[in-house]
Amino acid sequence: MARKSSLLKKVAVVVFSVVAVYGLLNVSVNTSLPSQSSPSDLPRFSVSGSRQLFRDEADDEEQSKDRVSPRVRVYMYDLPRKFTYGIIEQHAIARGVLKESVEDLAQLKYPGHQHMHEWYLFSDLNRPEKDRFGSPVVRVMDPSEADLFYVPVFSSLSLIANAGRPVEPGSGYSDEEMQESLVEWLEEQEWWRRNNGHDHVIPAGDPNALYRVMDRVKNSVLLVADFGRLRPEQGSFVKDVVIPYSHRVNPFNGEIGVEERNTLLFFMGNRYRKDGGKVRDLLFQVLENEEGVIIKHGTQSRENRRAATKGMHTSKFCLNPAGDTPSACRLFDSIVSLCIPVIVSDDIELPFEDVIDYRKFSIFVESNAALQPGSLVQMLRKVETEKILEYQREMKFVKRYYDYTDGNGAVNEIWRQVSQKVPLIKLMSNRDRRLVRGNLTEPNCSCLCSNQTGLIITSIEQ
Repeated sequence: MARKSSLLKKVAVVVFSVVAVYGLLNVSVNTSLPSQSSPSDLPRFSVSGSRQLFRDEADDEEQSKDRVSPRVRVYMYDLPRKFTYGIIEQHAIARGVLKESVEDLAQLKYPGHQHMHEWYLFSDLNRPEKDRFGSPVVRVMDPSEADLFYVPVFSSLSLIANAGRPVEPGSGYSDEEMQESLVEWLEEQEWWRRNNGHDHVIPAGDPNALYRVMDRVKNSVLLVADFGRLRPEQGSFVKDVVIPYSHRVNPFNGEIGVEERNTLLFFMGNRYRKDGGKVRDLLFQVLENEEGVIIKHGTQSRENRRAATKGMHTSKFCLNPAGDTPSACRLFDSIVSLCIPVIVSDDIELPFEDVIDYRKFSIFVESNAALQPGSLVQMLRKVETEKILEYQREMKFVKRYYDYTDGNGAVNEIWRQVSQKVPLIKLMSNRDRRLVRGNLTEPNCSCLCSNQTGLIITSIEQ
């Protein structure tokens, strides 16, 4: 009997072990397969519990976003005064507003002109962080913490500080001397030398801004109105940021409609320009006798701005031909006036095209097509009222993007565009450090260049 009892115990142990192993395997398989439970078998949550669950998930998602795309950290150089307020001062002295240098910066008011972006960006980074609501970048005071370095030189104002007249050495303010001095100062900074300027952001809105030293700052992110004066190895919409001109006419604050817009097509500006802008004189010849068209020669002045404001506010379409370079401030005057832009500029680049589809509120016409007698006017007359209202509605929606005084306008959009360059900057900086320099006689176009396609819409999008 003792032997039988011992045998039974051994059998029991084996059976128990088999059952235990089966149970473990069953649990493992069930946890790895999709649940086959019916809805009534699923766990039940109270309303308050489910709200807390969703709230926790939302918090986790928000924290995840913060981890993935934190605000880009920008260090703004404290430039010597001569590159900022000193240029404002020289502009005022040249026009008799000031007789001599002043110590009180409050007396130095940045003058209004189409390249005021450099003032608004400088002012934005000088504001308390709590007032910079929604900005994609945050200013840091320690350069070692920065992703980007902003160089707040007033390069566009510098061009006109001496009223555009060249000066003899020692006889007054010189933009060229300013440019040379700026680059010499930058090249002494360890942060510039560290990445050859790749992680620096420099405003150069006027097509001629920094022209003398462009080859020495071309690695940087340039804030430009277009690429008309830049060679392909100097500027590209991949490396740089296309920014809007400051509009110079008062925005139209009324409702959309055509009742008060009795002029079909309006233009007021300088008739005679160089390079691609020669199309203006040809357009004058084709359009100046057309019924319903107002096309006038006029240069920048307070009186002409008032006339341009009235003309744009009372016209359905506004002509936007190329200037000396492909873009002109008139485009942005048109948009804030809710006057549909008719763009005759084959090589134009436009700001913020990753979020704005210009075809929704603009008409693009290839230059040769626009110069065919009668064709442009006939095309515009065929645009139905509902289509005009659609264009106006879209302009009203996007016009904040071109307003530098809007808290969620042009300044934030420029910083957003700049912040998107950070991955490319890191790539180019690391690449620069390991490349062996050869004797290249031709530009190495390792990035996409500005508009060279000439692909232009010649009919209205329906």
